[in-house]
Amino acid sequence: MTRIRAAIVGTGFMARTHLEAVRRVGSVDIAMLVGRRADRARALAEEFGVERTETDYTALLKASDIQTVHICTPNAQHFPMASAALNAGKHVLCEKPLATTSADAAALVTLAGARSLQNATCYNLRAYPMVQQMRRMREAGVLGDILIAQGTYSQDWLLYDTDTNWRVDARQGGALRVVGDIGTHWCDMVEHITGLRIASLCADITTFHPRRNGAPVETEDFGSLMFQLGDRARGSLTVSQVSAGRKNQLRVEIYGTNASVSWDQERPDELWIGHRDAPNQLLKKDPSLLLPDAAAYADYPGGHAEGYNDTFKQIFRRFYLSIRDPQGSHDYPRFADGLRQMRILDAVLVSHRTRGWVDVAND
Repeated sequence: MTRIRAAIVGTGFMARTHLEAVRRVGSVDIAMLVGRRADRARALAEEFGVERTETDYTALLKASDIQTVHICTPNAQHFPMASAALNAGKHVLCEKPLATTSADAAALVTLAGARSLQNATCYNLRAYPMVQQMRRMREAGVLGDILIAQGTYSQDWLLYDTDTNWRVDARQGGALRVVGDIGTHWCDMVEHITGLRIASLCADITTFHPRRNGAPVETEDFGSLMFQLGDRARGSLTVSQVSAGRKNQLRVEIYGTNASVSWDQERPDELWIGHRDAPNQLLKKDPSLLLPDAAAYADYPGGHAEGYNDTFKQIFRRFYLSIRDPQGSHDYPRFADGLRQMRILDAVLVSHRTRGWVDVAND
């Protein structure tokens, strides 16, 4: 099998995560690492055995041997880098959010289609085995008709006004921080599980720390949404980066007319299944106990945990399979899914500013 040569742009936490995951895919080589700081790029490249580093992104665009680009930079750089890579004929896997505006996200969807290039937005959290089990249970009719979706995505890493990060700066991260950074993960997951779209919403966002380390802050620390899901279902979501003790709690609960399911990312190998007229269940991750299409996301036998880093591997595996077989059916989040989440963010901003319900635009 001919090996695919890829490049990663960025040298931070997410770039390292992509490097580790790509190595686990097989038949893909990271041949170039691009970083703003030469010293950090060289150090990371040496650690992972990457043969070439660059500080100039245009060098990547000119490299004829590089087929695929992973973009792991601050949000404001996603659109210019992704569009340049597509125009250079390269497949693109971009970290979320796909862009900082829906107009830019839509332009990327159009460009990737016009160039017939494979593309992915890294909503990796949908690739947990138990998330896929919820999806497949819904598809099999086990849950019945969906009535309610609710949950939270709560973290505490920005609890203090001395905590800061580039995401706090709207110029780098976009107009919405908490809803955009982690809220869209939850929304993507709920739409993926239920097969329904958030049709309209009412949102409120709050900035508890108007200054961090003395600098003014425009982005939110907390958000809450009520929403209509499809024609009938209803739901609610809270997102926070100031919830003490919650390190990374994404909790999703789906209630149907036949049964319910609940999952917490901090306990990823457990799925609660609720019943009205029978004992509730706690399903532990075991490929032999999962529905077949969900078991395909579990590489290890029961009792062997699969977590956050494994979700990247699952998404990347399917992305690279689509490069080898463009006509095949490969299930992973694409640029269109990134655009979808930007449409939801647009509605959140309008709803918050107008203090009312807003329809979510469809493409």
